[in-house]
Amino acid sequence: MAVIDELYSPDFVLHSGSGEDIRGLENFKKQLSEFFSAFPDVHFTFDDMVVEGDKAAVRFTWTGTHKGELMGVLPTNKKVTIWEISIDRIAGGKFVEEWNRYDTLGWMRQLGLAPTSEKEG
Repeated sequence: MAVIDELYSPDFVLHSGSGEDIRGLENFKKQLSEFFSAFPDVHFTFDDMVVEGDKAAVRFTWTGTHKGELMGVLPTNKKVTIWEISIDRIAGGKFVEEWNRYDTLGWMRQLGLAPTSEKEG
């Protein structure tokens, strides 16, 4: 987590895929810590990146096994693969703001929290 202090502004804001804004570096680190505890074997694959001016857009995929509680969801021990898209704003060489969206329905279905469509079986 030490690298977070080097890369992110102390007043960093994450407009997260959960619909809640995460404000401040300490709150962001807490969220990251909870995520990495819930998915200790997480692996990220960066699929696309576009940088223009003070913004970077990244499309990536992550895979991990749900081993810990996350957002009130108890561990399911199921492996998931999720896509995400993040747009980051950078100022003074640090990330200052991020807009993040991910495949919420796919995540819920893979954890058994939402039904799959009839076509998916």
